[in-house]
Amino acid sequence: MDDRTPQPLDRYAPETALTRLIRIPVRIVVLVVVLPVRMVWDLLAAGRHAVDRTVLPPLRRALEASVGALGRGLEWLFASVGRVLGWLIAALVLIPLRWLYTSVLTPLGHGLRWIATALLAPAARGLGTGLAWLFTVLVVAPVVGLWRYVLVPVARYGVAVPLVWLYGAVLTPVGRGTDWVLGKVWDAAAWVVGGVGRGLAWVLGGLWRGLAAVGRGVWVAVVWLVMTLLVAPASWTYRRILTPVGREIAEAVQVAWRIAGYLSRAVGRGIAWLARHLIGVPAAWVYRTVCTPVGHLVRDALWAPARRAAAEAGRAARSALATARETVRQARRDAWHALVGGAGGARSGEPRGVPARTLGSTTTVPSAVQASETSLPGEKLVKRG
Repeated sequence: MDDRTPQPLDRYAPETALTRLIRIPVRIVVLVVVLPVRMVWDLLAAGRHAVDRTVLPPLRRALEASVGALGRGLEWLFASVGRVLGWLIAALVLIPLRWLYTSVLTPLGHGLRWIATALLAPAARGLGTGLAWLFTVLVVAPVVGLWRYVLVPVARYGVAVPLVWLYGAVLTPVGRGTDWVLGKVWDAAAWVVGGVGRGLAWVLGGLWRGLAAVGRGVWVAVVWLVMTLLVAPASWTYRRILTPVGREIAEAVQVAWRIAGYLSRAVGRGIAWLARHLIGVPAAWVYRTVCTPVGHLVRDALWAPARRAAAEAGRAARSALATARETVRQARRDAWHALVGGAGGARSGEPRGVPARTLGSTTTVPSAVQASETSLPGEKLVKRG
């Protein structure tokens, strides 16, 4: 038989019968439970997108501005406090400490160093030399003589030599005899204990083997009971009931989520259609029919004439101001001409040009017209000075 030939479905197989029995009720119950959750989820998602588009950017900008202003204020405050604290520390601590160091501690240290180097150091060296000589004469020399001429001979000939003789002549033979006797006793005790240990080991080994056989039998029985009474029913329940039910619940949740999404989108489109026809269309009609003609009328009848009148008034004001400035400038020029004389006098407050210089002198004349540096034909040069 070809493997690609579709096999007939056994409707009465355990997993098939249970699956078909619970599929429709489970999907209906899951749809009823999931539909409100999906609609709330879609509503929350739409609200999140709306908040992300409309609320969060201004709030973020406001927070950034507030944090920036707060940072600048704190920076200025800390800088001011730091400057005040620096001034206070310098005035109350550093300057008095520097004066104390330079005016009191430095001279006092120099005096103490002179006293230590000029007076105390020679006296200490002399005193140390005398004390060392006295210690050598009174302590070191007697101790060395006592050690060399009394303690060493007494320890050598009164203690060490008798102990060596006692160890070689008495203790060594006694120790060897004791070692031989204890070795024989140890060998006998080891033979006896070894025999007893081997007997006990044989008895305990047989007992352990019997207990191990009984334990293995009990373990095999317990394992068989556990596998028969617990593992096999649990495995059958998991494979025949829990797995199909769980698979159907998972598939029902997926299908119900998709169906709830379709229904939620349909409800959203319906609400949007109602909002568009109940609010948007009337608002657009009012805007086109009422607001636009009124706005055009206000723009053409009020705003444009007012703007033209304001522009004309601004031009007239600018022209009047320019005329007034020119009049004031001419009056100042005439007054300066009347006071100083000459037609080319400059006004007070205006930058002056290069003052004219005569050819016959190094001095400059403010009211003289600047002459050419080259002499004309037939004119005589005037000597300077």
